[in-house]
Amino acid sequence: MEIGIYSFAETGLDPETGSQVGAGDRIRRLLEEIELADQVGLDVFGVGEHHRADYAVSAPAVVLAAAAARTERIRLTSAVSVLSSDDPVRVFQGFAHLDLISRGRAEIMVGRGSFVESFPLFGQDLSDYEDLFSEKLELLLQLRARERIDWSGRHRPSIEGRAVYPRPEQDPLPVWVAVGGSPASVARAGRLGLPMALAIIGGAPARFKPMVELYRDSAERAGHDPALLPVSINSHGFLAEDSREAADLAFPPFAQVMNRIGGERGWPAITRAGFDRETGLEGAQVVGAPGRVIEKILYQHELFRHDRFLIQLTVGPMPHVEVLKAIELLGTEVAPAVRRELGGRAT
Repeated sequence: MEIGIYSFAETGLDPETGSQVGAGDRIRRLLEEIELADQVGLDVFGVGEHHRADYAVSAPAVVLAAAAARTERIRLTSAVSVLSSDDPVRVFQGFAHLDLISRGRAEIMVGRGSFVESFPLFGQDLSDYEDLFSEKLELLLQLRARERIDWSGRHRPSIEGRAVYPRPEQDPLPVWVAVGGSPASVARAGRLGLPMALAIIGGAPARFKPMVELYRDSAERAGHDPALLPVSINSHGFLAEDSREAADLAFPPFAQVMNRIGGERGWPAITRAGFDRETGLEGAQVVGAPGRVIEKILYQHELFRHDRFLIQLTVGPMPHVEVLKAIELLGTEVAPAVRRELGGRAT
């Protein structure tokens, strides 16, 4: 199994200083996190795209390119690229550049995004939410499949016999589809034969087992071999030497962010009691000492037989020194133990 991290590069009040974290400072810390993840042997680092004041990265390929120059082995992916509101040609070109800079370590994780600020920003109509993603994903897949394309659709000017450069080092450039539990999105990823990243950020992971089964069934019905299609489970979590310490560090920023977003969307407030329940073996929060995190990843592997696990360590602003410690524990203790149990490093 591949083990990695994803980040939305959140800003906010720095718990160490009490001052507002600027975008520049947060991006520099993020680059340190990616560099350390590479050094301790983690497999993947993902960076999300947002267009809000509480997140620092709106152009993941740019930040990942900076990380590529500071790393040697770790794979670099968006998590996610909001394809619906972007131009697939520019998305492809940005990640083709990243792939060349990193010598073949780039991936694109596409999704519709959990926020909608990018749609009016780039002149898209939210009433076209579903159609935008479907059409632009089709174009992105054509762009990676051939150098010169002819294409027409509803939401972008036609392309007539135009070549798109540069071409990436990988052929094909990996494209993952990120889903949050929509059966239609899961089935589409399977039909297209694309790797799927499933976000489990609340509730019992066992509830999502039918989604993974639907994905593999849809792939097989479409003529794809499910055994060749990777599945990633993406979850919130945190690590420290002691499980109580990990929960004490993770809960305040997690609650701050989720309650703010929940206030926008009408969700119930997050409580410490509820959070602690979620850190149990059958809950969604992957929080604890290395042994507990190992146990939880292996428990979920029994459910999903997945190929990749990504953890979001910084749901809200965390002390940078503690984040670095968590990355080190994930890379030096958790990942080796999981690989040993499951038969070695994924290749």
